[in-house]
Amino acid sequence: MDVETGWIASGIAAAVFLVAVASAVHAVLQRREAGAVIAWVGLIFLLPLAGSVLYWLFGINRIRRRARALREGHAPSPLPRPSLAVDPKLNERWRGLLGSGDALSPFAVSPGNRVTPLFDGDQAYAAMLEAIDGAQRGIALATYIFDTDRIGRLFAERLRAASERGVEVRVLIDGIGARYSRRSMLAHLRRLGVRSAAFLPVHLPRSFAVFNLRNHRKLLVVDGKTGFTGGMNIRQGHCRSDPGRHPIHDLHFRIDGPVVEQLQTVFAEDWAFATGEQLSGPAWEASGAAVGTALCRGLPDGPDEDFEVLQFTLLAALAEARERVTIITPYFLPDVGLLSALKTAALRGVQVDLMLPRRGNLRLVEWASNPLHTELVERGCRIWLTPPPFNHSKLMLVDGSWVLFGSGNWDPRSLRLNFEFNLECYDGALVRDLTAWATGLREQSQLLTLQEIRSRPLLLRLRDGAARLLTPYL
Repeated sequence: MDVETGWIASGIAAAVFLVAVASAVHAVLQRREAGAVIAWVGLIFLLPLAGSVLYWLFGINRIRRRARALREGHAPSPLPRPSLAVDPKLNERWRGLLGSGDALSPFAVSPGNRVTPLFDGDQAYAAMLEAIDGAQRGIALATYIFDTDRIGRLFAERLRAASERGVEVRVLIDGIGARYSRRSMLAHLRRLGVRSAAFLPVHLPRSFAVFNLRNHRKLLVVDGKTGFTGGMNIRQGHCRSDPGRHPIHDLHFRIDGPVVEQLQTVFAEDWAFATGEQLSGPAWEASGAAVGTALCRGLPDGPDEDFEVLQFTLLAALAEARERVTIITPYFLPDVGLLSALKTAALRGVQVDLMLPRRGNLRLVEWASNPLHTELVERGCRIWLTPPPFNHSKLMLVDGSWVLFGSGNWDPRSLRLNFEFNLECYDGALVRDLTAWATGLREQSQLLTLQEIRSRPLLLRLRDGAARLLTPYL
């Protein structure tokens, strides 16, 4: 019996070893980032069985193939690209960034738009609810988190009222984001008679293969002519007047004009993927007329056909910068390429300001970000720590003329895993307003010096370094 048991144990050990070797070989052949390869291979051989299982469940390249298979036929359909007479001065200054957008996005730059910043939930939710109340044909709402709290229930009631007066209403909530609230907003909306669906609902364990494929987009389109997008979920914490136990600063935007059609196109593709329903007819016709001077373009991003759109847009914008770059993000874990681009811009004489929360809401991400501070400050970047409450805003400003905003963060999930939507705009007046707001925020923030970074206690630096090793898994 002992001999038989020994043979069985040896056979199991050999099988585990062969699985680990196969997993490591697959990681080496399929993954592109050397750091991620080292991290996965190290985990596989440190924990052969568990590491192999984790790799095959959560390995990014596998996720991308799964996303492509799932989303085949559901990527945003390119809109017709009209001949656009871009101002010659604008074209000369931003030729490279305009060209990269043409290559990356299914959408053309759209003229004639008006973009209105909305600061925190008090402004954003009031404007969104007003638009919902005024809807006559169709309402399309997509969000990552839709809490069943005071704000969530208010939105649900207004959506119910719109549906009862004959407006076509569709609400899409991410399958993971829907679980942030103890009571399901999806169930609540369905009880109210509002058409709603989950994007890739999670039913463990059979949903492990798509666990990381999250729809992080925040979109609201009303009657095909008024849109809202940015980084704001629907939850009470965003309201400055009454945030509850977890206050969050954030930034959202109202969009009026022809570019709203691009927001609606992205929503329609996501809705068709989640439900099989093709949105067509008068309720879903775009009707945004030219109302302003902003040139805008939607940049859908995800692990499918739109892979790395955000990554390359950020790189192109940093390459185009000549004077100043301001970046505000709640989560900062860029890869080597983006780090190099930031440092290169600073070395060229560009003033690079990074504004990060002094205290994040995800401790591991915050700790993993800390080791990056030294190399950035050494090369001339300025890092500002914004005061509490937690700042969830996502914004990039370049040279007084270009702005990028939306749902994407500077972290691996937004850059490689999530389905995101961002909007780039060429509008000097808008950038001036946002620069003034960012300047006010910077004046309240703490400038992180090299001396402060180097004086961090050894134990904290060890903790942060260990967390940094987990970057591919965060």
